[in-house]
Amino acid sequence: MQVCLASTSPARLMLMRQVGIEPVTRAPQVDEEAVIAEVEQREGRTLTPTEHVLLLARRKAADVAATLVGEQFDGIVIGGDSMFELDGEILGKPYTADAARARWHAMRGRTGVLHSGHSIFRVRPGAELLEATAVAAASVTFADDVSDAEIDAYVATGEPLLVAGAFTVDSLGGAFIERVEGDPSTVVGMSLSTVRRLVRSLDVEWTSLWSTPPGS
Repeated sequence: MQVCLASTSPARLMLMRQVGIEPVTRAPQVDEEAVIAEVEQREGRTLTPTEHVLLLARRKAADVAATLVGEQFDGIVIGGDSMFELDGEILGKPYTADAARARWHAMRGRTGVLHSGHSIFRVRPGAELLEATAVAAASVTFADDVSDAEIDAYVATGEPLLVAGAFTVDSLGGAFIERVEGDPSTVVGMSLSTVRRLVRSLDVEWTSLWSTPPGS
């Protein structure tokens, strides 16, 4: 059973490999800001965090799945998107050091929610595309004693600039996180338990995706 990850995220690829799956990766051609703006303008409202991540996950997976039709691909395509919510505000990637630093000053000692959208497509030659979707969430509590010097040093590494919420749990940022409630892999980039459930809902056995048995 083939697996394609509709993402170039190193964290999502690492998660796949940790559970014995070696996917091919393809970068979805989706203008995320334009997609959100178009839908919000059409509907005349602001999307909720759940709607936000699910919409982008579906667009990314659908874009890549469409490219595989006609390529004799027989397997699944996995798409995902993550956003961090604090006080009802969606915090995406900060991109700049100043923005990341401000985020950390606002987040330390507090708890926010990481929302992760998932879209799985079953792709088979000559068959209709099938999709299963879900959103997972996990709360993240940051240590209240993170110093300004630690924040400056962390921002200087560049790690928080290109990740949702300006933090990681599986790398340098992990030491500043006090508690995670929910599937920890949700905070890394996608909920593995959710992906497994969606895969099985498409009549695909999870173990058939293993390229190498976990732990081997």
